[in-house]
Formats: sequence, C-alpha cells, structure tokens
Amino acid sequence: MNPSCAETTQRFLALLDTLELPSLGPTPRASRWPLVTLNSHIDKLCNDAKLPIGTQQLIRAVTLLWHDYLDESHSLSQDISTADGSLIHGIMHRREPDYANAKYWFQRAGTHAAFPSIGNDVQTLLQTSVNVNFIPRLFKSGRWSPNGFVDLCEEFASDPLTPEYNLLQQIQRIETQALLQDFCRNPR
Repeated sequence: MNPSCAETTQRFLALLDTLELPSLGPTPRASRWPLVTLNSHIDKLCNDAKLPIGTQQLIRAVTLLWHDYLDESHSLSQDISTADGSLIHGIMHRREPDYANAKYWFQRAGTHAAFPSIGNDVQTLLQTSVNVNFIPRLFKSGRWSPNGFVDLCEEFASDPLTPEYNLLQQIQRIETQALLQDFCRNPR
C-alpha cells in the first residue's frame, strides 16, 4: 500500500534524526551512519513510497549531504540538471567549503519552492534567538537569501563553539527538512 504524503514525509524526515547536527563544513561526524546502511534505508523508503526516479535522486542527494557524504551527494547533484539539483549542489559547495561556487549554484537554482518554508521557519527560530541581527543578512526584500546564509556560514565556520555556529547548524537543519518535505509533497 502506498503510504500517504504526510506519512512518506515523516519517514524521510526521520532520516535526519541524528545525535549531532552536521557541521557547517565538510568534517564528518563520528556518529554518522555507515553509507551502506543509509542507502539501504533510502532505498526502502523510496520503494515503499513508489517515488519517481527523479525524486529518489533528489532525496538521496540531500540525505547523503545531511549525513556528511559530500562526495557522494556531489556525484548525484551535479548530474541533476534542474533547479533542485543546482540547489543541492550549492549546499554541498557551501559545506565543502567553496563559498563562491556555492553562490554560483544558488544563482543557477533561482527562487526555489522550498524558500518560503525555509524563510518562515528561520524567522521563527530567530525570534527566540539573541542573534536577530542575522535577519537582514538572511532575507533580501523579505525573501530567504541562500547567499546571505553562505556569507554567515563563511563568517562563523571556523568557530564551532559559538552560539552563532549552533544557530547556523539549526538553520541548515531547517533547510534540509524543507527540501525533503518539498520533494515528498511534489514528486518530480
């Protein structure tokens, strides 16, 4: 039986339940799942949900990225010639870090359907944070700015013990959750 959209989304979001948040950079967490285990979970969820191949590739690319498999995610995202692929490609380069290249790929992605959700959730997070000075940098003309996020990651990536770093990690989680939700709700 094909699970409902909400069920499917929750199952994929469960793949993001990790002991630690990913770093802003390329450093893998000691607690990351083994690649074969992660791919097995992704395969099962995609097969159970009967998702189109294009959606499966997007979900795999973003989930691999969350679990610190940057090279594997990059191999997938660079072969997805859509705005979705460009967006994931940009996120991967932000974490690499290759900030200029990340901005190039975000420019290619354009305005993504997940941006309003990301923006709303980030604004909610920032309302409870002392770092509200991030708002003008993360939002341009009232809209989510992936390039503003790149700039903040570049600024704080070298100091993982700061509250700003942790806040940016939480924003990274919001971004990943929003993408997974969009891919599940709107199969490609």
